[in-house]
Amino acid sequence: MDAEKSSSSSFEDLSNLNEQERAELAESSPGAVSSAHATTSEQTENSEATPADHKKEPPEHMDILGNGTLMKKVLRKGESELRPESKNIVTINYTGRLDDGTVVEEEQEAVVQIDDVEVVQGLDMALKLMNEGELAEVVVNARFAYGEIGLKNETDPKRTIPPNATITYTVELVSTKEESELESHTYASRKEIGNKKRLRGNFWMKRQEYNLAIQSYRRALEYLDDTVSAGGVMEPDAAGPIELSTTELQDLLEDRMKVYNNLALAQLKISAFEAALKSVDNVLKCQPNNAKALFRKGKIYDAKGDTKGAIALLQKAATVDVDDKLIQSELSKLVLKSKREARNEKDLYQKMLGQAQKLEQKTKVVPTKQSTDSSKLKLWGYLVGTILIGVAGVAIYRYNNP
Repeated sequence: MDAEKSSSSSFEDLSNLNEQERAELAESSPGAVSSAHATTSEQTENSEATPADHKKEPPEHMDILGNGTLMKKVLRKGESELRPESKNIVTINYTGRLDDGTVVEEEQEAVVQIDDVEVVQGLDMALKLMNEGELAEVVVNARFAYGEIGLKNETDPKRTIPPNATITYTVELVSTKEESELESHTYASRKEIGNKKRLRGNFWMKRQEYNLAIQSYRRALEYLDDTVSAGGVMEPDAAGPIELSTTELQDLLEDRMKVYNNLALAQLKISAFEAALKSVDNVLKCQPNNAKALFRKGKIYDAKGDTKGAIALLQKAATVDVDDKLIQSELSKLVLKSKREARNEKDLYQKMLGQAQKLEQKTKVVPTKQSTDSSKLKLWGYLVGTILIGVAGVAIYRYNNP
């Protein structure tokens, strides 16, 4: 019998008695049954109280990924059943704390687009499991937060996030709405959102999270692409689409070129050379003398093994931006690399030529030796033949003259 059952053994024993045994027990021990009834009554009261007590207990965490790296607990239920979906725009309040309680992140009325990695991945995933108006606690493992390098806070060192830190967020989903059609955005809105996503891409680039950077840059291009401006953009209180001015289109172009250049670099970092070439060519198509694009393309050529093509591109970039030390430095490295490759190629050729000459000489020596051996064999053949003829002649003479 285990400890839990032994604490109420009188109830358990009485429950197994038949009517006659109960009567006999009552006669021999009048207080036993009353005690049993008391115990039964007490346990009944406890069982009735259990559901109420259970409601008061704090809810358990939901293991979102099933491996303990992302946990969510509802602190206050939402006002509706509405949950954000991918690309929805949400407004949230959140505070992030380390295990020791140190506040490292805090935002009020933050506007975030779901699945656009505008917050840490763990929080991004948890938001899709929250109802509008809900307050929740989300425990995010370092793997889905700031990983092995953490996050240095230059303005407030106390809020620096150390490497491999688990962050516990208290987050409130204030509101959620669907992403509006791109054409319905004003010029100012598109420029603001596009550059926000570009800067988020830069954030991931600095952290060497190249795939996340690529994701942010591609989303930025959707907002900064002027092809949707063919029919104009919708402005508040306007009767119809308003054409963008030349200056506005030029501003969008400049922002888009920045994104394409950074996108090319991120793609180069993950060895997606063909995709990187397409990105950088989009820049050079509009701005043939863009020094950064020429430099990026040169680096791509070098990575693909075309040193001569890389040098030509970097030389052009150096003439466009004569003050860029990085271009000059990389160009010098490539020139030295080209000379080294030429020298190695020459050495290899000479080595191959030397081996060919040795092989040729060896081939010539073998026939000479063979011809000498053949001559010796012929000479011995003649001598032996002569001796045999002489012996035969002597034998015939003796036979005819006994």
